[in-house]
Amino acid sequence: MLESLQYLLLQVRKPGDPMASHELRCFAKHLRCPESNIRIHDLIAGQPAMELIHGVDAVLLGGSGDFSVVTGGPWLDPALETMRYLHDNSRPTFASCWGFQAFSVALGGEVVTDLERAEVGSFDLELTEAGMEDPVFSSLGRNFCAQMGHQDIVEKLPEGATCLSFSKQVANQAFVFPGKPIYGTQFHPELDLSTLLDRLRTYPAYIKSITGLEYDDFVEQRCRESHATEGLLECFARHVAAISADT
Repeated sequence: MLESLQYLLLQVRKPGDPMASHELRCFAKHLRCPESNIRIHDLIAGQPAMELIHGVDAVLLGGSGDFSVVTGGPWLDPALETMRYLHDNSRPTFASCWGFQAFSVALGGEVVTDLERAEVGSFDLELTEAGMEDPVFSSLGRNFCAQMGHQDIVEKLPEGATCLSFSKQVANQAFVFPGKPIYGTQFHPELDLSTLLDRLRTYPAYIKSITGLEYDDFVEQRCRESHATEGLLECFARHVAAISADT
């Protein structure tokens, strides 16, 4: 059943960014589906057609490479309007990292850049009570490790969103909109340790500027496996499949 689900991946990346195809492969791996099941639309080019949104089982929002929801650009308002459409129409959606931040802003939340709370590497997180009861997130267990790479922080969740997870430094690590199959994570459930390092090798200056460490020291001191989160997107896919079966 999971191999038949169709997805739309909304990206925000510069032309030629090698992480665009890398992100596709990572989502496909953890959704347990062929890469051909995931269509791509870059929000820098404008909003996707409504037919495209309604022609898939779920929408994915990923990272952004060189872009920030805080600094924005002329493309940002149309992108946020797309997220409001997804919310208003209860389209199944999973938003990670930049997608989590952008979805929060689109619905009235607050995002700030805060280098003191930036998280790059592998971090310990904990589920809230709501997270422990959630049909998708409860699979993680109370405490788990996740892969991170962000300096923008969701300071305030949008009205109607429920916090599912937190870390020592960041209070809002995941949300769900109750009654809607819409989830978001500050962490990257589409990444495991090896693919996190693939991505961070592309942005070596980022590691140095955030952690003050050279790459080898960073890997040794800040990185480890995150087995629990590697099944989260599969749980989301099963949730989407169950919703589809009921409708």
